[in-house]
Amino acid sequence: MAKASARPMPGESEVYRAARNRLLAEEIELRRHKERVAEMRRALPKGPEAPDYRFPDAEGREVGLADLFGDHGTLFTYFWMAGPERERPCPMCSSFLDTFDATVPAIEERVAFAILGRSPVSRQLEWAREKGWRHLRFYQVASEDFVADHGLVQPDFGEVPFDAVWTKADGVVRRFWSDEMNLGDPGQDPRGALDPTPLWAILDLTPKGRGTD
Repeated sequence: MAKASARPMPGESEVYRAARNRLLAEEIELRRHKERVAEMRRALPKGPEAPDYRFPDAEGREVGLADLFGDHGTLFTYFWMAGPERERPCPMCSSFLDTFDATVPAIEERVAFAILGRSPVSRQLEWAREKGWRHLRFYQVASEDFVADHGLVQPDFGEVPFDAVWTKADGVVRRFWSDEMNLGDPGQDPRGALDPTPLWAILDLTPKGRGTD
């Protein structure tokens, strides 16, 4: 399949083409692997029932996790590192939100979408206006239960990001999936297998990759 998909360019050497074909075979396998993982994720059994977590919204009203679904049966939440002790939010979390803001109108045709942070919503909205975000809905994580249940503040590290998918059926909210890859392999930054931003994906295509900083 790699040979059939290859697009040789004028002037490339046989050594380059051979190496490129080997890489192309791995890229094809990576795509297939991602599809297998996605299929396994969709086949997860019924997840645990979620407590009635409460979140202040932009108007200062306290809403429950179930209220974040709107008319959808599925909800994606992203907890970003933007707590009250931070002078500025995490730059990589901000990069994720850059991507989310551009795509959330299309995403919300299928699922609900919410951004969670430990700072008051008014402060999160200040950063949103500064960045030009227009489509994201922000809520404050004021519940220590939510923080503790999902390990959002680590003793030796501080805040950690957290993305999760929730389902609601017959009035019951359940955690369907959440990121559990907080640790990186040796020599790598901690991150999950799913990079929800084109920034890292584009840099991975370049000779220097993501760099070391």
